[in-house]
Amino acid sequence: MTASNVVDPELIRGLEALVETTFPKRCRCCGRSFADVADYVAQTNAMPNGTEGLKQSLGDEGEVVVDLFRNCPCGSTLMDTFNDRRDASPKGEARRRRFDELMAYLVERGLEAKVARHELLEVMHGKPSEILTKIRPPATGNNKHA
Repeated sequence: MTASNVVDPELIRGLEALVETTFPKRCRCCGRSFADVADYVAQTNAMPNGTEGLKQSLGDEGEVVVDLFRNCPCGSTLMDTFNDRRDASPKGEARRRRFDELMAYLVERGLEAKVARHELLEVMHGKPSEILTKIRPPATGNNKHA
């Protein structure tokens, strides 16, 4: 697998197919077939401009969708559309704000952003984090004895 085929596995897990029948997908230029989203990413290349090839937009019913652009080995640009599974409710927005606050707090304490994000996601999924146990948690404003 070349560097241009590497995509963050969290990104793939974070995207949900808009319509399950979009796979298998076929390139209209060369006929190459892609069994599923993982196969699509593995067999295609990132966009040449160095971006991840993602574009957020609104779907037909006003929902947020993410378009993933990739280049087929034949040179044709392909696109697939995914639902954004993000919770758009006030609670979801509050969780994202808190996550961003925690990210900033951890980066201020010397963690690389990539490491901080990984560790926070691990804890959110119920896994332990040896790294985070060594960092004092930020004040929440709820401490009456602080």
